[in-house]
Amino acid sequence: MFDLDNKKMAAVVSSFQVPVKPKVLSEIDELMTEKEPNIDAIAALISSDVGLSATILKIINSPLYGMNRRISEIKQAVMMLGLKTINSLVTATLLKQSYVGKASISLERFWDDANDVANAMTFIGSKVKSKVPVEVLYSIGLFHHCGIPLLALKFPNYKDVLVEANSSQENFTAIEERYYQTNHAVLGYYVASSWHLPKEICQLILQHHDNNYLSSDAEEEYKIAFAALKAAENMVERAKRFNYSEQWQESEEQLLNILGITVADYADLEDDFSEFF
Repeated sequence: MFDLDNKKMAAVVSSFQVPVKPKVLSEIDELMTEKEPNIDAIAALISSDVGLSATILKIINSPLYGMNRRISEIKQAVMMLGLKTINSLVTATLLKQSYVGKASISLERFWDDANDVANAMTFIGSKVKSKVPVEVLYSIGLFHHCGIPLLALKFPNYKDVLVEANSSQENFTAIEERYYQTNHAVLGYYVASSWHLPKEICQLILQHHDNNYLSSDAEEEYKIAFAALKAAENMVERAKRFNYSEQWQESEEQLLNILGITVADYADLEDDFSEFF
């Protein structure tokens, strides 16, 4: 496992507009750390932001959550889905809103993919006996590529670099390094750190294109999360674009072994997940 020094961190932060964790999310986190979190206070805090609460309710009422009746209030949503799920949805919404400006890629499409991977990770987590908390899986899925919008907002030619990466056998991050002397995994690490995600999640984001992570001294829980991320990326790629994702075919056996499922099991998961699309 590798780390980044403070000098490189300072250089990255100064040259990119790394989004800062919003105050409302810090306030929600503070309320959730209480021994008995005040649901009314948390719901009121979310509801005080009309745009945020409207977006959360729209997500909850989508087919993905399969509600048998329409949810019209944030408190009602908290009671039905739980604080951790609501906090994950708030984080997703605020992270998306924190990237502003003219980008060289479609940010809407990017966030659709990020949300799909996050949801696929929670779907996989619910089907395998991984014992990885759902909120950990969701956060990793949501944040793992969050360095990409930073590159797209800064560099007009980044879309061309993505096209090259998608058609090349060279490692995605190596191609970015060649053009920009940094890459989306490094930037994602700093975004996750800025939003005060656990250091284990930040480290996984930093190494999410590096299969050597699986032989590192990372905790077993996070190696399972890494495997779930790769399985989710492939699942979304297959469902939306009928392709295989980077690293999947060369590492499928190892990743499925870590998840404790067979090729047939994964095929069944893929079929079930594709129904959402």
